[in-house]
Amino acid sequence: MSPPSRRLQTKPVITCLKTFLISYSLIFWFTGVILLAVGVWGKVSLEAYFSLISEDSTNAPYVLIGTGAIIVIFGLFGCFATCRGSPWMLKLYAMFLTLVFLAELVAGISGFIFRHEIKDKIGKAYKSAVNTYNATDNKSHAVDTLQRKLHCCGTNNFTDWRTTEYFKDNGIPVSCCKSDKCSPETLKDLDKAATEVYPTGCFSLVTNMLEANLGVIAGVSFGIAFFQVIGIFLACCLSRYITNNQYEMV
Repeated sequence: MSPPSRRLQTKPVITCLKTFLISYSLIFWFTGVILLAVGVWGKVSLEAYFSLISEDSTNAPYVLIGTGAIIVIFGLFGCFATCRGSPWMLKLYAMFLTLVFLAELVAGISGFIFRHEIKDKIGKAYKSAVNTYNATDNKSHAVDTLQRKLHCCGTNNFTDWRTTEYFKDNGIPVSCCKSDKCSPETLKDLDKAATEVYPTGCFSLVTNMLEANLGVIAGVSFGIAFFQVIGIFLACCLSRYITNNQYEMV
């Protein structure tokens, strides 16, 4: 058995580490809530962008939602493990934080490195979606959504629709209209439509907005990833101090 004075010196350290780790776990839980919110936001706001690339709905927002939910659960587990003072629970918590750190680091690096490639791919996909627009398929719905949301029309401007098959029969899509008062006759005449539709093209708006959003997502991933290092350090230190304190009492 170790001297009582040494055990008395260890207990304040354990108490201090517990306080810091509980505070950290609550913040970690809150980051999970943020990821949930970002996932829902991505599903609602960025679905149209990803629909341009694939006919099927993207799983990216669901990955964020699932990750956020797991972090929320393990954040609560971290608080429970800290209050219990269980070394094996704290080690399990540290292992989970390590996995989250590696996953978010890879996601952040990938998003940062490939942001220009993703932007170019979606830019080309948008041009293709305009040329093959028919107002019925998923890509056409994505084009309509973007034109209404960004207040734009066509690739570079509204005259781009003149070369499409859709224009020959239907004119410019209704989603280009500034108001609900566009008539079919107006949409079939570029001169008349000039004052009724959005004059700005969507290509630059789509690519710039997507690049900005990817930059935000990558930055958040980096920030949260390096935040995990603090939790890993606190959990490992607390587990070690508690284990040593138990041995000292024997």
